[in-house]
Amino acid sequence: MVIPSYWARESEVGWKEGDAIYDHPTPLDAGGTLLRAIQSIALLKDKDFQLVIIAVATTEDIEAQVEKKVATIIKSTSATIGVEVLLFGHSHLTQIHNLMVRAGKKEYIDLLQLRGYSNIRNLCTFIPHVLGSEVAVLIDDDEVFEDPDFMSKAKEFIGKDIGGRIVNAVAGYYLQPDGDYRVKKSYRPWMKYWDKYDRMNEAFDKVIGTEPRLKETPFVFGGNMLIHRNLFTLVPFDPNVPRGEDIDFLINARMFGFYFLLDNQLSIKHLPPSKTHPTWRRLREDIYRFIFERAKIEHQKEVKGMPRVYPDNFEPYPGCFLKPDLVEKIEKSCKLLSEEYLAQGDRKGSEETLKNIVIAKTDAVPKYDPFQRLCELQKRWQELMEWTGKREVRSTMREIIEGARK
Repeated sequence: MVIPSYWARESEVGWKEGDAIYDHPTPLDAGGTLLRAIQSIALLKDKDFQLVIIAVATTEDIEAQVEKKVATIIKSTSATIGVEVLLFGHSHLTQIHNLMVRAGKKEYIDLLQLRGYSNIRNLCTFIPHVLGSEVAVLIDDDEVFEDPDFMSKAKEFIGKDIGGRIVNAVAGYYLQPDGDYRVKKSYRPWMKYWDKYDRMNEAFDKVIGTEPRLKETPFVFGGNMLIHRNLFTLVPFDPNVPRGEDIDFLINARMFGFYFLLDNQLSIKHLPPSKTHPTWRRLREDIYRFIFERAKIEHQKEVKGMPRVYPDNFEPYPGCFLKPDLVEKIEKSCKLLSEEYLAQGDRKGSEETLKNIVIAKTDAVPKYDPFQRLCELQKRWQELMEWTGKREVRSTMREIIEGARK
């Protein structure tokens, strides 16, 4: 089980130009949610797994402090939960990079980075690979376990033959603070065209809210997913997508012939801190990811062994945002949101919202072929996993990771 934990500069310093952007990194002088997440593991009946906490700093300046902070949190609780806990931070990654340089594998260093959501997720599978795990369980630090049988349910299907197909990826789902799986967002007029939450809930009702227990899913939650080594040694998360790396990974997996099945009994409580970013910025982030993913699907070529995927394969969500009318949806939504900002007297918000329309046609459009780039990335990732799977390489890397328990 791997839990990434994101940390930022102290509150009074705040974000600086050049710092990595994450949803809600914890300031170094705050408690954060990690301790709560680790403590909730005590509830689990099945404790036959290793837990790795990845300490992520938003900037190089605070890497050592972040590692120390996370080590302190781990130390304060690891004895009470009945599971071995390892820390992986920037110092451990540096040692692995140094090992790669010495082994003449410098060209793969860019695949293992502690910056950006997709890179962090790749470490969430790389570390279990080095530790010799069959399955990586990806959890986030703003969640808590409430189901004592979570791990036994998680292990029930993964790697097994179900209906003549090996299950290599299982998606769980989030329970909101009120205990429901649906997303609760108050409706605003601009959402008439940007109907993201309605489509998400439609997808959730269709997949989570119905039988059978296990079914193919067009969406996945990054903080509750299981990936078998058959998949994670072949297909990486794509660092070119700025966020939404979980669903993007599902799309990548489909392109290489793997399917995610959602287990409607595998839930975890999601208790995220409130987001501070304005609506126009959150919309902009969605624009970047959907334009990128749509381009990746549109650029597909015939490649032996790779099935072609279509937006309809991901209906109702995210498929509805991967179609030819995406830019039209963006224009209509942004015009309405811009008017809303103006009515509130927020000229900056209005201007930034209209800027989103321009971004959707310019900066958000990849300047390269994202499908070709994915194919190249996949090949390099597979080579890296094969090399690090060799006994002598893996044992040296394992020593670096397990050294964190000392």
